[in-house]
Amino acid sequence: MVRLYVGITDRAWFDMLCASSPHDEVNFWQPSGSKHFRALKGGELFLFKLHAPENFVVGGGVFSHASNVPLSIAWESFKQKNGAETLSEMRARIARYRHDAAILDPRQDCMIGCRILTQPFFWPQNLWIKVPESWSANIVQGKGFDTSESDGQYLWDAVTERLAVSPGVMSEGPPVRYGSPQLIVPRLGQGAFRLLVTDGYERRCAVTGERTLPILDAAHIKAFRRGGEHVPSNGLLLRTDIHRLFDKGYVSVTSEGRFVVSQRLKADFENGKPYYELDGKSVRRPRSRDSMPSEVFLKWHRDNCFLG
Repeated sequence: MVRLYVGITDRAWFDMLCASSPHDEVNFWQPSGSKHFRALKGGELFLFKLHAPENFVVGGGVFSHASNVPLSIAWESFKQKNGAETLSEMRARIARYRHDAAILDPRQDCMIGCRILTQPFFWPQNLWIKVPESWSANIVQGKGFDTSESDGQYLWDAVTERLAVSPGVMSEGPPVRYGSPQLIVPRLGQGAFRLLVTDGYERRCAVTGERTLPILDAAHIKAFRRGGEHVPSNGLLLRTDIHRLFDKGYVSVTSEGRFVVSQRLKADFENGKPYYELDGKSVRRPRSRDSMPSEVFLKWHRDNCFLG
C-alpha cells in the first residue's frame, strides 16, 4: 500500500510552472506555516488539483520533505520554483490568502509551509484526471488516498498511464511504472537538499549549535561542482562563516566526527582564535541515521580540500 495526496493548487502557481517546465523540483507552498504536514512520507506521490469548478488533477511530483520556514528562506531555496516570478509577487499572494496586508511590508518574514516535490510533472489539459467520486466540495486544502482503496488505486493507475505515454512532460523520465504501487526514490534538487539538511540537524549548526536560521547553510561535504550529490549524507549544517572556511579547506571533520582546524588559518591570516577554540569538538549528529555524514564524503574532503 502506498499513499497519495491531492492538494488544491493556486492556478497562477500551476500556470507559471507548467509554462516553464521541466523542473527538477518545486515548492508547493501553503500561506500558513502553523501546521506540520504529515500526510505523506518521502517517495510517495503528491498530486495537485485546480480550484473548483475545474475538478481535475493536473500534475504532481514525488514528495520529498515538508518544512515550515520563513518566506525569505523559501525564496532563497527555490526562487521561481515557488511558482512566482519575484519575491514580491509571492509575498502578495500570501498576503491575499491570509487576508493580512501587513505581510506586504518587505520587513515582514512570515512563516509558510513548504511541501517539496521532486521530479514534478505538469500535464496539458487533454491529460487531466477527473477527481475521484469521493472528492467533496468542502475540501479546502487537500485529501489523502491510499492504493489499498479503489479511489487511491484509480489515481495511481491514471498517473502511471499518463507518465508512461508522455515522458516529456517531466524531467529525466517517468518516476513511476506499471505494476504494484511502490515508493519512488526522490532525486533531490538544491532546495530540497537545503531544507532536508537544515531540518535534519534540527536547525542548529553542527559545530557551534547556533540556531539563527538566516546564517545557517546546508554545506556539501563533497562539492556539488566536483561531483557531490544532493543527498543528506553529503551535508552538514554550518554557520555561514564556518561553511566558507570548510569550502576553502581551512576546517574539516575527522573520521571520529571531530571538528579540525588547519594551522594554515593562522599562518595565512595571523588570526583564527575563535575557530581554534572549537578544534577537536565533536560535531553534532543529525536526528536521522539516514542523514549521518558519509565517511566516504568526509574522507574526500580531508584528502582533496583540507589544507592540513
